[in-house]
Amino acid sequence: MKQLLSTIVIGLLLSFTGFVHAEPGVAVETTTIATPTEPAVVAMPATAPAEAAAPAAVITPTVNKGDTAWVMISTVLVILMVIPGLALFYGGMVRAKNMLSVLMQVFVIFSMMAILWALYGYSVAFTEGNAFFGGLSKVFLSGITPDSMAATFSKGVYIPEYIYVAFQLTFACITPALIIGAFAERVKFSAILVFMLIWFTFAYLPMAHMVWYWAGPDAYTDAAAGETALATAGFLFQKGALDFAGGTVVHINAGIAGLIGCLVVGKRIGYKKESLAPHSVTMTMIGASLLWVGWFGFNVGSNLEANGLATLVFVNTLLATAAATLSWVAAEWLMRGKPSMLGGASGAIAGLVAITPACGWAGPMGSILLGLIVGAVCFWSVTSLKSMLGYDDSLDAFGVHGVGGMIGALGTAVVASPALGGTGVWDYVSNSVLEYDMLTQFISQAWGVAVAIVWSGVVAFVAFKVVDMMIGLRVTEDVEREGLDVSEHGETAYHI
Repeated sequence: MKQLLSTIVIGLLLSFTGFVHAEPGVAVETTTIATPTEPAVVAMPATAPAEAAAPAAVITPTVNKGDTAWVMISTVLVILMVIPGLALFYGGMVRAKNMLSVLMQVFVIFSMMAILWALYGYSVAFTEGNAFFGGLSKVFLSGITPDSMAATFSKGVYIPEYIYVAFQLTFACITPALIIGAFAERVKFSAILVFMLIWFTFAYLPMAHMVWYWAGPDAYTDAAAGETALATAGFLFQKGALDFAGGTVVHINAGIAGLIGCLVVGKRIGYKKESLAPHSVTMTMIGASLLWVGWFGFNVGSNLEANGLATLVFVNTLLATAAATLSWVAAEWLMRGKPSMLGGASGAIAGLVAITPACGWAGPMGSILLGLIVGAVCFWSVTSLKSMLGYDDSLDAFGVHGVGGMIGALGTAVVASPALGGTGVWDYVSNSVLEYDMLTQFISQAWGVAVAIVWSGVVAFVAFKVVDMMIGLRVTEDVEREGLDVSEHGETAYHI
């Protein structure tokens, strides 16, 4: 643990002492998570034998119109996940007097993160710098034109960089919005916005860079070139951590920040003493349904190509979510005597969370297994674990996203195994699937989980304390009892 903390501290120091650098004008280096099958999957060149390397070939970059259209549609689907999906899912679970405050928080966080992403977020996350932070060569989206290209996972196949910017923007928007569920109904709107500014800059962006930044498949022409390219990748990419669409970057990152938030802010007034029941499970069900539909853009869009692998991701996302829904409902039925709609909706989200990092590497049966496990475990986490530890995670942001994200990230090492129906890991140097070692991959996944927990936890704690000293985190007792809709925004959700 000391070594891990030292690595994080060194990365932070390097990023602010002039060691961050960028290669201007290298538009084709931008891409996300390394994928798994077809000629476009995860690159592990450091482990590929040099003698197995395929001869270098001259590749002419081309923009695929079908891939471009799919990523555009996926971007819209992820926007649907946030507004209105997440807003309604969270909004239905709070009391009526706080409904608009949740809708407002999600709506404004989305808008704020979108602007920050264009100003500097994209550059810090997806340009070359050090292992922890990218550079500043594309601040204000400088140098990006309609002709700029971003790499996919197939050599020679590209999409316009602008749509890649927009697609990744939606991930940067939903992740901070997930955090508010942990401390809903008791934090100042202004404090939330200042916290999000700090956390986005120092937690989301470096995690995205560490996990998803690499030079792209065309850089892996031979073993030597592969080693050179790997040295420029993000820290966790170099460690071999697999995260197809955001298990560490999105869910663990947000879940840990939420847990720290509810601990720092404290419990709601009346917690376990008076009814804090959801005011509209109907709204929550609608929100969960929109999240499920939009998640196909989230997961399948992360493939960046409309090909056979994308169809596998689609099936995995569908099956894992259905399995987790049934698992949560069964666990609740067994333990409480009655299955609830809120439980069904929560189970679906848990399944979506767990399959997110694994969806490009698992087979359909592995996805079902992952869903069955995460549904039951997340039910336990939001009931027994929360009760045992005594924290007030209002809408179970940590219990579902944090715990579910950890299960998915670690479970990826298991379900990715070809022996269990997974795709294995593709090596761009030898142009073949590597021999799979589950223990080695599990250690790589554990690196991703540990770094996400420590990095997000430290940044969140510092950010909450800074905001508390600056403007205060929590509303007054009178305001909390009246409700945040009227006191913070001067309006109400319902007029009876």
